[in-house]
Amino acid sequence: MSSMRIMINRAAASRVSSSVMRLTEPVERAVLLSQNTSSNLRTMASKAVTMENINPNILKLEYAVRGPLVIRAAEIEKELQKGAKKPFKKVIKANIGDAHAMGQVPITFIRQVLACVSFPELIDKSDFPKDVKQRAREILGACGGQSVGSYSASHGIELIRRHVAEYIAARDGHPARWQDVCLSSGASTAIKNCLQLLCNDIGGKKSGVMIPIPQYPLYSASLAEYGLQQVGYYLDESSNWGLSIEELERSLKEAQKTYNVRALVVINPGNPTGQVLTRANIEAIIKFAHKHGLFLFADEVYQDNVYAKGSQFFSFKKVLRELGPEVESLELASFMSVSKGYMGECGLRGGWMELVNMQPDVQQHLFKCISAMLCPTVLGQAVVDCVAKPPAKGEPSYELWLKEKTAVLGSLGERAHMIAEAFNGMQGFKCNVVQGAMYAFPQIALSQRAVGAARAAALAPDAYYASRLLEDTGICVVPGSGFGQAPGTYHFRTTILPQPALLEEMLAIFKDFHEKFTREHS
Repeated sequence: MSSMRIMINRAAASRVSSSVMRLTEPVERAVLLSQNTSSNLRTMASKAVTMENINPNILKLEYAVRGPLVIRAAEIEKELQKGAKKPFKKVIKANIGDAHAMGQVPITFIRQVLACVSFPELIDKSDFPKDVKQRAREILGACGGQSVGSYSASHGIELIRRHVAEYIAARDGHPARWQDVCLSSGASTAIKNCLQLLCNDIGGKKSGVMIPIPQYPLYSASLAEYGLQQVGYYLDESSNWGLSIEELERSLKEAQKTYNVRALVVINPGNPTGQVLTRANIEAIIKFAHKHGLFLFADEVYQDNVYAKGSQFFSFKKVLRELGPEVESLELASFMSVSKGYMGECGLRGGWMELVNMQPDVQQHLFKCISAMLCPTVLGQAVVDCVAKPPAKGEPSYELWLKEKTAVLGSLGERAHMIAEAFNGMQGFKCNVVQGAMYAFPQIALSQRAVGAARAAALAPDAYYASRLLEDTGICVVPGSGFGQAPGTYHFRTTILPQPALLEEMLAIFKDFHEKFTREHS
């Protein structure tokens, strides 16, 4: 690489250096810019909300998957549209699990039902299959005024909640009460609603929540927002991101000195790590949570996304029911979303949670809290219905639905294998098998010279690597420091969602960049 190219790259990296480490800094700049350029003649001191009196929890909040690097990626896209000369022609957004944005084709049955409930004239005028039209009639019949433009009950349409309970019962082989199912705008809203239940200091100690490290930044961001304390437990990278009870015990014991630890979060299949827990592991986790009186959050939004041979998804609810009286009182909330799986309907915002063993009065107050948000989008609820009750064998839409579902999951499995194999073939990388979910979380060895360059740019080493990758190639990934990682290790998260041809192109570009980066920092 020429000295001029090195200077350009370093300058590019420095443009984002002040914002990659902390999400608060771009917020500060935006606020100050607004204050300096506003025609409002009030002085800074007279502003009702300032950086001095803003909710301090907001300043602590970080959300890496939509952080400064992603903002910079959007800027680069605009620069390219305006004709800017760069070493690449497009930005590849491998930072977030947005399947349709990466070219995944929607499931026909889902979109046909959505078309009919959105424009009911299609029920009589279109040549859609009979089961599509019947489903649309059922959903519309459960809506106020037979329109998806009406409000539903705050916790969702009863018909759809019943279908979700039937889905859970069929999945687990154990009964599920529809009254314990709450529909939501994606799983994230339901998770945050449950976390709010814990916002209470007890005996002078703040409430703590155990989350995996690496973790999905929704959790760290929400804990910061609500003033809850993050209690991290490390997943074991050397054992394919396994979860050991010894590590849970260590983390809990240390945290109890300072906090009231009240809940445990488990993500299965894992995000960002892509592991799938064994049944034996789930049994041990349930016993641990019961032993210590913890509320268990089971984030199971990737339950359809299992690829590796020998891996199998078991819901925490199923295992809990089959462990028997010893742990039957454990409080559990499990979460599912239509944004992942084979559906990938991120923008339609549909999801659900099932509450198990929650005290009835507490559940009533939770539903009261949810009612303040009126209701989840009814179109998102319609997608939930299509997922919870897909076409049955023998119905007109079944064969196409099964073909499309199988094709999506089969292709994701191939890409999961492709991406792990590619990174393991690059010098300085180690990548565990992607057993499930939609991401790889490879570890990268960075030289002391690279670490020094990162320090000079005021960046975490993995953030420096990711910023250089973006500026040099247009590939946007998320630094491992945004998810948490063992001290002294460096990672990044990339999705497996680019379609096969684009993924192959991305990995080839990645390989070339890494070789150049390694030479420059050797």
